[in-house]
Amino acid sequence: MSINQIYVNLPVADVARSTAFYEALGFAKNPEFSDENTSCIVLGENIFAMIMTKAKLQGFTRHDVADDGVRVINALGADSREGVDRVADAALAAGGTESNDTQDYGWMYNRAFADPDGHHWEVAYMDEEAMREAFAAESAESAESAESAESAESAEA
Repeated sequence: MSINQIYVNLPVADVARSTAFYEALGFAKNPEFSDENTSCIVLGENIFAMIMTKAKLQGFTRHDVADDGVRVINALGADSREGVDRVADAALAAGGTESNDTQDYGWMYNRAFADPDGHHWEVAYMDEEAMREAFAAESAESAESAESAESAESAEA
């Protein structure tokens, strides 16, 4: 089995306001799957945010729908650090709030924001080659530390 699409369902107080927020980030609304209670926001080729009134979302579950938006952090991958900054800066300019400090590990760059309804989003860029190099160096250091500890134990015995 293979998953070929993802739909993130988010309750919002005002569908029109939330639609405008996501459009300000550069995403498009798919009118075919949108009405006064729901907007289908196209985040990527096969990635969608279904923003809908709490009442509409409640019809899809027997559980209570969260009001604060912090039960899940939605993460998106960008193709560059500049792409991360573009989305995060647009979110802040459109009324979002910064929900965490910028994280820069060299191989990963990440910014986080909350939309007007409090839904948390992270946008990250990962340099996979730099990540492999960093993890390889970390593994080598761990192996070296383990060998040093074994040598010290042998010398004491």
